[in-house]
Amino acid sequence: MPTLVHYPLDPASRLIRLMCAEYGVPLDVEEVRPWLRDENLLELNPAATLPILFGDADTPIVGIMASIHAVEDFYTPTAVQGLFPADPYVRAEMWRLVEWVLIKLNDEVTRYLLEEKIAKRDQRGATPEPSVLRAAKANLGEHMLYFNWLLASRNWLAGDDMSLADFALAAHLSTLDYMGDIDWSKSPESRDWYARLKSRPAFRTLLNDRVVAMPPSKGYADLDF
Repeated sequence: MPTLVHYPLDPASRLIRLMCAEYGVPLDVEEVRPWLRDENLLELNPAATLPILFGDADTPIVGIMASIHAVEDFYTPTAVQGLFPADPYVRAEMWRLVEWVLIKLNDEVTRYLLEEKIAKRDQRGATPEPSVLRAAKANLGEHMLYFNWLLASRNWLAGDDMSLADFALAAHLSTLDYMGDIDWSKSPESRDWYARLKSRPAFRTLLNDRVVAMPPSKGYADLDF
């Protein structure tokens, strides 16, 4: 059984968890807080980033891109379509949006909110910086406008069929939703899309996540939100 070194609210880790759950792959998880830069974590990945996936071998698969390809290569069931579109142009659009989420959305929004709201709790005397929170939430508003625009004319984020792009965005939005940073009333297209993903069996393990001393926002675990 593969093992994932992760943090529950880390969106990159959540993406791998979603992929494995969608493909019916049982997954053991080992929780770490990467900002503490634990020696064991640094031995596996000197960059102290997640996720780290152990497959059938003892060799660690480090980082989000390597883990995505490992799951797709090793665990895609033959009975179902994988999350990579067969058409090369649709696949290119999927990768464009995956890059948008993993790099642009993460660097402009998710990373800052996790640092301010989660990581700073382990720093004595540290408190969230209001100006950083305001900037990240303003950036989030702009991203949501773009996602709404895309989803107004598409069944799924990258086109007619569900793909890795949907899971990547859902992983980030689920983290932000847990922390109460999304106003779904201003994003009806994204809300409807997220409700469809949230109803999938693969999402159940994420909706059960809880962080000590930080309960999820109202509606986080509700399918009808």
